[in-house]
Amino acid sequence: MNMTVAKNTVVTLDYNVTDPDGVLVDAGEDPIVYLHGGYDDVFPMIEEAIHGKKVGESVTVKMQPADAFGEYDAELIQIEPRDAFPKELQVGMQFEGAPEASDEDDFQIYRVTEIAADKVVLDGNHPLAGMALVFTCTVTAVRPASAAEIERGGIDDEEADED
Repeated sequence: MNMTVAKNTVVTLDYNVTDPDGVLVDAGEDPIVYLHGGYDDVFPMIEEAIHGKKVGESVTVKMQPADAFGEYDAELIQIEPRDAFPKELQVGMQFEGAPEASDEDDFQIYRVTEIAADKVVLDGNHPLAGMALVFTCTVTAVRPASAAEIERGGIDDEEADED
């Protein structure tokens, strides 16, 4: 039986992401497995595009920054003293922290983008913020979601591994 992608189905997608010029951004080495139907497991534009598709069908979705990882926000750049970080610091490392003048509970991930002798530059933007993206995917599996997955609003990792 070739199920159709519908609300409360678990969908497996093979995918890749490029920029508008066709430069590969994400090769999609691991498939995306998610609970379909407005559970915020994938971007709404992608979910909308594959709704009603069957295994083997493909879609291409062109997303502007606001539809994907948001606009780049210069206010999410922070410069911190070098001595506040571990000795073995490298560009690309990630740290959790709260933006200046925010609630202590308002944590986000910051990436180290630059290291100087006495300063470290941290960027709280997603690495793909500010980029238009082209998401191409093929539906490779569709199954009914379990009652537990629907109640939780997400899939079981163990069940996803079985697909």
